[in-house]
Amino acid sequence: MNPWFKQLGLLMQLSVADLWHDRKVSLCMAASLMAVIAPLLLLFGLKHGVVSQLQQELLSDPRNLEVKMLSSSHYDLDWLERLRQRPEVGFAIGQTRSLNTQADLQGERGRFADNIEVIPTQAGDPLLNTPLSAVQGNQVILSARTAERLAAKVGDNIRLRVVRRLDGVNERGEQTLQVQAVLEPARFARPAAFVSPELLLDLEYFRDGYRVPTLGSTSGQLLDSVKVGYARARVYAKDIDNVEALERWLNEQHVETSSRLAEIDSVKAINHVLGLIFGVIAGAALIGCIASLVGAFLANIDRKRRNLAVLRLLGFGSLAVASYVVLQALLLSAVGYLGGLGGYFAGSVLFDHLLGSSQATGTFICHITFGHGLTALLLAFLVAALVAMIGALRAIRIQPAESLREL
Repeated sequence: MNPWFKQLGLLMQLSVADLWHDRKVSLCMAASLMAVIAPLLLLFGLKHGVVSQLQQELLSDPRNLEVKMLSSSHYDLDWLERLRQRPEVGFAIGQTRSLNTQADLQGERGRFADNIEVIPTQAGDPLLNTPLSAVQGNQVILSARTAERLAAKVGDNIRLRVVRRLDGVNERGEQTLQVQAVLEPARFARPAAFVSPELLLDLEYFRDGYRVPTLGSTSGQLLDSVKVGYARARVYAKDIDNVEALERWLNEQHVETSSRLAEIDSVKAINHVLGLIFGVIAGAALIGCIASLVGAFLANIDRKRRNLAVLRLLGFGSLAVASYVVLQALLLSAVGYLGGLGGYFAGSVLFDHLLGSSQATGTFICHITFGHGLTALLLAFLVAALVAMIGALRAIRIQPAESLREL
């Protein structure tokens, strides 16, 4: 008795030879599959490309992940640590009162910039998106506009100055900072200096009348009794799907907030609508394809009843005949899929060329991933195999004697 793999190889050879013998009919059946697969791949490519582009635009702007705390209060280190431990939070850092987040800067070349916004930063800051955000006490990262006003570049030293009035005397605190990086204009447009949280707290303590040695002050109250606290925090969600949950949790903590949740919801709505449209069209196309293939396979089996009867007469059992029919269906679906994939690539290039040059669409992308393509191939095989099983049920009822009646 021949091993099963030899029988399978023989069935494969017979299937290929039979399809090639009736290549015109085989081509028509493969073309019917291609006519369904190519538009579905293009439609899914458009859906995936449009939604991916919108999501990428959301993720590329960290402000879409930010949940702004509008109200000021007193939040200690324990509260800030609980906030950071929330599963929705990707980054959180404490901020002082708004009046204490400004300072004057002077560059090495004598250029001066007053009332520059001072923002705390640390490692993992999505607003800066650079490993250099882990600044130390005497390091600073400048926005492009601040660097331009100071004529400063990476490696320069700048002077940070802050003034206060204590006991009727005007005092000035100073500290020398080294520029670690200059942000791109698209990353942060306003004049700003990003410093360590400790330096920002020193600015607040100095203005509140405390003695801050790092700023060169020798008068004021001692810092020994100061309890570290923040007026609010700069908070970013882990991803766009967590913005709503993070904002809801902050609201439950009686914190007034604002976010770009409306823009995020609009992208999700577009994804839902496109998914619904794709599902309806794909379902209708698959129903039509299945109906067409069922008719084609049944007609093909009726046309080849004598050939199938000869196979039965030669000793092929019911399972072998059913496998023969299924193998032919899989081969036809593979040819149809390859043709549909080629049609998709041609259509995607045309879409990107025509729509990508439009001012209304900007950079347009119609694409599917390797996983999407593999899933489409498996679905094509599954549909073809299920349809072929219907024909196989008819094929196994063919008796070997039918080939003798026509002799």
